[in-house]
Amino acid sequence: MAEIDYSKGKIPGAESGIEIRHSVCDICTPGMHCGLDVYVKDGKVIKVEGTPDHPQNKGKLCTKGLGNRQYLYREDRILTPLRRVGERGEGRFEPISWDEAIDTIAEKLLSAREEYGAHRVAFYSGYSKWYRFMFRRFAGDYGSQNYGTESSSCFTSGLMAWQLTSGYAMRTDLGKTNLFIGWGANSYFSRYPMIGSMENGKKRGMKILIIDPRITPTTRRLADLHLRPHLGTDGALALAIAHVLIENDWIDRAYIDRYVHGFEEYAAYVREFTPEKGEELTGVLEAIEQGAELTGVPAEQIRQAAAMIHEAGSFCINESSAPIGHHLNGLQNYRAMMALLVITGNVDRTGGQLPGPHTYMERYCGFETREEHFMEERYPHDAPKAVGAGRFPLWYDLRHDMQANDLTDNILRQDENSVKVLFALGMNYRMFPQDGRLAEAFGKLDFFVDVDLFLTDTAKYADIVLPACTSMERGEFKCYPGGYAWYTNPVVEPLGESKSDCEILTLLARRMKMDDELLCAGYEACIKYIIQDLPITVEELRAAEGPIKVPGVTPYEVGSILERGVNTPTGKLELYSERIAAHPEWGLDALPTYRPPYNPDPEQYPFLLCAGTRIPNALHSRLHDVPWERSLLPDPVVEMSMEDAERLGIELGDPVEITTSVGSLTFQALPTATVQPGEVYIYHGYRELDINSILDGAALDPYSGFPAYRSACCNVRRK
Repeated sequence: MAEIDYSKGKIPGAESGIEIRHSVCDICTPGMHCGLDVYVKDGKVIKVEGTPDHPQNKGKLCTKGLGNRQYLYREDRILTPLRRVGERGEGRFEPISWDEAIDTIAEKLLSAREEYGAHRVAFYSGYSKWYRFMFRRFAGDYGSQNYGTESSSCFTSGLMAWQLTSGYAMRTDLGKTNLFIGWGANSYFSRYPMIGSMENGKKRGMKILIIDPRITPTTRRLADLHLRPHLGTDGALALAIAHVLIENDWIDRAYIDRYVHGFEEYAAYVREFTPEKGEELTGVLEAIEQGAELTGVPAEQIRQAAAMIHEAGSFCINESSAPIGHHLNGLQNYRAMMALLVITGNVDRTGGQLPGPHTYMERYCGFETREEHFMEERYPHDAPKAVGAGRFPLWYDLRHDMQANDLTDNILRQDENSVKVLFALGMNYRMFPQDGRLAEAFGKLDFFVDVDLFLTDTAKYADIVLPACTSMERGEFKCYPGGYAWYTNPVVEPLGESKSDCEILTLLARRMKMDDELLCAGYEACIKYIIQDLPITVEELRAAEGPIKVPGVTPYEVGSILERGVNTPTGKLELYSERIAAHPEWGLDALPTYRPPYNPDPEQYPFLLCAGTRIPNALHSRLHDVPWERSLLPDPVVEMSMEDAERLGIELGDPVEITTSVGSLTFQALPTATVQPGEVYIYHGYRELDINSILDGAALDPYSGFPAYRSACCNVRRK
């Protein structure tokens, strides 16, 4: 009988020499970080699967997570510190030692503070995000308020809207609701763990309303009703639904009287948003007068949606930070959506939206840590205000961080407040609108450091590039909803000379002789400080094979925040924001008013462009160089309606030129029945055809600073 080769089947055990070790996938947001079963042989990862009993993913992995092995072993991993020897952007570097790299960076940071002042040094975080609490404290210790992140374009717009409304982050009570409104939810492509909850909800009788301009797998499989507003008109749709609710007295007046501020002003504003006005189509391909409430959703469907809300009693809304926030009116659209929950009594109510104060890494897990205090105790309140504070005063008032979308203009101004030194971890300049201007700004810097896994297009502009490692090559603290926590261990040694981001920050803190005992002690010491109030230790968490329940965590008592008063100026849920009203100089509206998508020249640019549409196999540009992921959609395409394609004489695969006020790019045509006429969609992250490069960098939401990625204007022609 032939001897069995267990290794070919990747079967773990003594015979094959294969061991299963446990880690997490940190390719996407900390809101996921799914559990990994990592198959290791001879110190190398040979396979990854989902961990069956992990509370986040329960054994499942998305296409991105399944690419972890190829991501780890990409041929372009940086394996040693590098020093630039060519021109910025050219990509010519020479290897140097860690000692030389840390000495150089420390010297430049110290001398820049001495010569220019700490306010002319900026600290930027992209992906991944696990180190951010240390990085923000590092910037504070240095003396600069200029700490910014990719959350300048993601997540934070919705959080700010909830801060204005209730003072707290909110979460859906999806397991107990009668109606789930998925506003921009396409969970088969993004945030897939939510799909299980939606499917289970339908089995118990929960209704699902999906609001999405496109037809998606989620709308086809799960929606009882699918509303398709035109890009950037979500706020008008929410106000039109509110009109029907108020008109029919389908609201909770007792709740409003007791817990809500500004209802009368809000109701007066909503009166003009009739369903018929919300249905108007003029303006999608023509000039739009300011104040026009145009969604394209049939009036009958608007009334049907309001009736679903009334009949359900309880409902919750999934807000998606990208499709809702990436408009010039994004934050106000958020507030208009949330107002539906407020006027029906579904905030801090069973089946509605529940408070979700952040436990760690801006995630609600059911227990408290000292992360916020850890970051804030070194914040330099007396330092010059962060970049973007003047241009986006509401952002600064709520965040006290740099709004990174103002960084390009700040550097290019070259005045006495311009940033001269940039220290970045995982920066991707292609995430910014009109990103060629940021590449130009890199050339104006005196010194630029980037830390990354790969020699990215951004890293090519840096003076020093440091090699980071993946989640499988380091240990880190994690927590999950339901009261779970864990401290992972490395499953393989770091490739080459790569180090964790936090180890790099500690090396620099020591070399710069920062007066910060925790930063100089390292990551584990910082985590011990942050979780010191929990009845569990780092050692216990590290010894576990996966996330474990933190002892003593009790469920939130629904309604308790309402009863003691929410964290707003009035202590009530605010439809009329007193925080905004107190600052008329900001020029912002205290009510959740609607403004249409901006089009400076509708005759020249008659199409609405959604840039950054999600695909399940990519996250920005970081996965397009992973062979498995790239194979799923090798070439960048533009999706357009069948009607527009026929009218313009465009067929599948034809070259199609997309032109904006900034420039033109040519994509392959993908006519589809899932897209509405007058709109085109381009997937994100293809740097060889970088759609962000032709988006107007000045088109930013005045409330949040978010770019208008998803309601830009363009022309389309067959080339």
